[in-house]
Amino acid sequence: MHKSVLTLFIRYKNFRVLILGISLLMMSSASRAQSGETTRILFIFDASFSMYGEWQSGTKIEVAKRMLCEFLDTLKPMPNLEIALRCFGHRVPLRPYIDCKDTKLEVPFASADKNVPLMKARLKTILPTGTTPIAYSLGEAANDFPATYGRNVIILITDGVEECDGDPCAISLALQQKGVVLKPFVLGIGLGTMFADLMGCIGKFYDITSENTFKTVLNMVVNEAINRTTVQVNLLDTYKKPDETNVDMTFYDQSTGEIKYNYLHTINNRGNPDTININPSISYKLLVHTIPPVEKDNIILKAGKHNTITLDAPQGSLALHIDGANTYKSMQAIIRKKGEKKTLHVQDFIQTENYLCGKYEVEILTLPRIIRTDIDISQSKTTTITIPQAGILTLMKQGEGSGSIYLEDGKKLVWVCNLKDLVTQENIVLQPGNYRAEFRSKIFKKSVNTVERRFKIESGISTTIKLY
Repeated sequence: MHKSVLTLFIRYKNFRVLILGISLLMMSSASRAQSGETTRILFIFDASFSMYGEWQSGTKIEVAKRMLCEFLDTLKPMPNLEIALRCFGHRVPLRPYIDCKDTKLEVPFASADKNVPLMKARLKTILPTGTTPIAYSLGEAANDFPATYGRNVIILITDGVEECDGDPCAISLALQQKGVVLKPFVLGIGLGTMFADLMGCIGKFYDITSENTFKTVLNMVVNEAINRTTVQVNLLDTYKKPDETNVDMTFYDQSTGEIKYNYLHTINNRGNPDTININPSISYKLLVHTIPPVEKDNIILKAGKHNTITLDAPQGSLALHIDGANTYKSMQAIIRKKGEKKTLHVQDFIQTENYLCGKYEVEILTLPRIIRTDIDISQSKTTTITIPQAGILTLMKQGEGSGSIYLEDGKKLVWVCNLKDLVTQENIVLQPGNYRAEFRSKIFKKSVNTVERRFKIESGISTTIKLY
């Protein structure tokens, strides 16, 4: 870096610490979020030439090394913790050319008690020489973590903004969208609001004004990374008790619409909604897959704390039965909210299904259709709809032709179904009632050749009609 550029850099960009808390690889099952899950922290250390600049009690490189080494000692006794060290700007001098790929994983991941002395020893030997490829280093860091599931965190310590052609904001966003890492934390020393706006696209920003503040914030963020953010979802019944459960729930990234977590809601052994671990750095939309679904938008979690999300989801159940033997090969009913045309669900018979409390309409796909327009689903109660056992109609035709079946409803004929033109014998399952069959053979071309037969269907009885 030229002297004039370095002077300007030191004047406006004092030593800054960016802590990028990138946690929780995408997990497809709750078993991956157990309390014994490994946390991995990758420290990315800026060793570029500008680290020779003065800051408070010494040069920035001296202060950063001392403070980081002191902090590393506090990590040694922590269980289920692995750490690693990546540096940049420490291998290639600024002249004769700038190397924008000057970054290296110096100490690969291992347990904290093993790696703390290795990392401290390596930090002592590192001298600032090169440039500041922040974006490239972050991109490479994504490959430093083992492929096994764990809680992955990056802490980047730097005194400068991006000096190459990379875009740290774009890299951060790309990693989030790919599910490799999640939204980072950003901490900067004495940057002010101008740099807060600049760094806001990378992640959550904190302004560091002194060495003591640096230590405090570093401890806070690492504590947040190690101490998981937990969530319980309370699905309230009519009495405002969190007793509803056994429904799937999906957490979406509110800004991108991407699915982040998908869990089946569970009541644990203590009788409470089960606790799940979740990344706190983004806002969520929660969709609970009741029938109909309920949702909650713009959920913001308190990091490192236990959070409770509450939704009203009172449920009762609907059972569909047949009074007698089931003559149907398959029987279903269309369920709608009362007064609405949208189909909520198609429910099989001999099955019980849960619905949110309220009024519903049920259209049973019998012949003829059975429609109930005022079905009440109440809290923790089962509403049962029972239909009569059907009868079986056998139609004997003299040949191919056209025809229909009608239900006699007082003085009206209600269409039930059309006959199959190309078959001479047809079996139809019908609900009990009085019917008429109308048929005309295709060899006849006059309406007066229509054959009409009146018949009665009784539950469990087979009826044969000849249409000639």
